[in-house]
Amino acid sequence: MYAYGKNVAKEMLEKKEEIEKAYLYQNFKDKDIINELEKQNIKIVYLNKNEMDYKVNGNHQGIILETKEYEYTDIDETINEDIVVILDHLEDPHNFGAIIRTCEAAGIKSIIIPKDRSVKVNGTVIKVSVGTIKDMKISIVNNLVNTINMMKKQGFWIIGTDMQGTDYKQIDYSGKIALVIGNEGKGLSRLTKENCDFIASIPMKGKVNSLNASVAAALVIYEAVRNR
Repeated sequence: MYAYGKNVAKEMLEKKEEIEKAYLYQNFKDKDIINELEKQNIKIVYLNKNEMDYKVNGNHQGIILETKEYEYTDIDETINEDIVVILDHLEDPHNFGAIIRTCEAAGIKSIIIPKDRSVKVNGTVIKVSVGTIKDMKISIVNNLVNTINMMKKQGFWIIGTDMQGTDYKQIDYSGKIALVIGNEGKGLSRLTKENCDFIASIPMKGKVNSLNASVAAALVIYEAVRNR
């Protein structure tokens, strides 16, 4: 897997994470990063711009790190928290990365994603999360509805987010809760929505009828944390 960008590289080098190889643009000038790569005996390969751009589809800032594949957390460990965030077939890695960053900032440590039709942890997610992904427990499951029902049996209240529901500031966020964030375009899937205990809605007072998934997630996450 590739991770890229200067901030991501600095974070990974500082934590001495396992890096198999570093690809640098021929004119890369950040001496601090280069010195740290050499200090940690990480092989450096210099490439031209086209070769760099071919490896990743994003703003790599002249540095790409080859790392081992992301290791997901077992679901039993992920739900060993009072607040869990569930992403219902989110597709945009930028939204995923931003939600990870918000969760870490708010003190939430667990995220669940489905195996199919969903963005996975990749270089873009890591870059947008700005290193916070290393402090998160992320599980991947075969069936979200089955997982939700399993969590209910373990005492979780399931709170979905949708345009049609109860004002998110009026929801009771006490106890063990799972906050479910829907797909960017379609929102919550029908079965997921039907299995939620509550639906939290963010009032829209302007011409826009919905918010970006990561923005909506941030509002609901902080409201849940504030009211505990």
